Amino acid sequence: MFEKLDGIILRTQDYGETHKIVTILTPQLGKIGAIARGAKKPKSRMAAITQPFIHAQFLIQLGSSLATIQQGEVIQSFRKIREDIILTAYASYLAELTDKLLDQKKYRPFLYKQLLQTFDWFAEGKDPEILVMIYEWKMYKEAGFAPVVMQCVNCGNSNNLHAFSVKNGGMLCLNCTGMDENAYSLNANVIKLLQIFSEVDIDRIGLIKVKEENKQLLHLLMEDYYEQYGGYYLKTKKFLKQLDLLK
Repeated sequence: MFEKLDGIILRTQDYGETHKIVTILTPQLGKIGAIARGAKKPKSRMAAITQPFIHAQFLIQLGSSLATIQQGEVIQSFRKIREDIILTAYASYLAELTDKLLDQKKYRPFLYKQLLQTFDWFAEGKDPEILVMIYEWKMYKEAGFAPVVMQCVNCGNSNNLHAFSVKNGGMLCLNCTGMDENAYSLNANVIKLLQIFSEVDIDRIGLIKVKEENKQLLHLLMEDYYEQYGGYYLKTKKFLKQLDLLK
């Protein structure tokens, strides 16, 4: 059975001397694995459509385990991302995060749209750190461990939110802050940003400007949260940390 699908390449791996196995995120079938025969050959027609982050239309033959790519046509190559080591690192991280947290063949066109729009915004020069945090929130929801940010995780009060508790999985109000002495004390602006990141559709993002100290606080908070609940080691996250050290 043949299917024509749009898709984004999340991961590639060599298979034998000349072939590749790729993981593709599609709006029609979710995340699928496919073999691209001859894709490692320099002059192969498959080489261009089996690079990481490529957005393409594929003609595939479905199989019981792996699909087979018959042909394809590049829609967007995201060349600007590939030419920038920082953007490449961020895009690689989001691709790996999606691959790890999204179940195979789970139909999630919303996440496909969010990832594609994030790559579009990367290429247009919008703040990648902010975009990454917004997309992370979407994946945490998908994986079932997103924190509670619209109300107090303990008493349900939506007023007087004051701190974020990694241990308790979300915001604490003033009355409940004593539950966690290690909770992050947040000002109203940072709390609002957390709530926006949690709820907003990425294609609605304009030019968001966040103070550097607030950005660093959010990054640290989300890093600690993933370490507590994420469960997957991500090689690309380690590389991003190395880039932070270089900066």
